[in-house]
Amino acid sequence: MTTVSVASPRRVLADAIPGGLVRDAVLVVGSAAFVGLFAQISIPLSFTPVPVTGGTFAVLLSVAALGPARGVLGMLVYLLAGMAGVPWFSSQMHGWSMPSFGYIVGYVLAAAVVGALARRGADRTPLRAVPLMIAGNLAVYAIGVPWLMASLDVGLGRALALGFTPFVIGDALKIVLAAVVLPSAWALVHRVEK
Repeated sequence: MTTVSVASPRRVLADAIPGGLVRDAVLVVGSAAFVGLFAQISIPLSFTPVPVTGGTFAVLLSVAALGPARGVLGMLVYLLAGMAGVPWFSSQMHGWSMPSFGYIVGYVLAAAVVGALARRGADRTPLRAVPLMIAGNLAVYAIGVPWLMASLDVGLGRALALGFTPFVIGDALKIVLAAVVLPSAWALVHRVEK
C-alpha cells in the first residue's frame, strides 16, 4: 500500500494573518504606504541625483512578507499612486520625470523576485535571507541603473558610479538588518501558532 502525501504550499508571513480578500487589500495598500513612509528617510548626496533612502529596505521587507502577488500589487499601487501625484517618493516627490524613477519601477521587479523566493522559504533563516535580499537589490538596480543612464545620457560606468557604487555599503547594512528581522518575525509566528 502506498501513501501519497500532499505537501501544503509554502506560505509567507502575510498568510499567517486571517481575513482573506479584505486582509489582502489592506496589506497591499499598507505595503505601499509603508514604502512611502520609509522613502521619506532620505539623504541627498551632492554628487548624484539618487538619494539614500529607506525605501528599498521597506520594499524588501514588505514584499518578502506578502509574497509575489500581493507584493507586486503593493508596489504597483506605490508606483501608480506616486505617478498620479501622491507625494510619497523620496523627499515627498511624485511623478516619473526624475532620474531615480527607474529604481521605483525596479521595486515591482524586486517584489516578484523576492516574493517568489520568500514563498519558497528563503526568508526563514538569516543565511537564506541574505541572498534573498541581494537578489531584491539587484532587481532594483537592473531597472534603476539603465533608467539613470537614459535620463542623464551617460554611459554604464558613469551610471554605476552615480547609482550603484555609492549605495553598496548602505545596502549591505539594510540586508543584514532585514536578514535578522524576517527570521525573527517567523519565529514569533511559530510561537503564536503553537
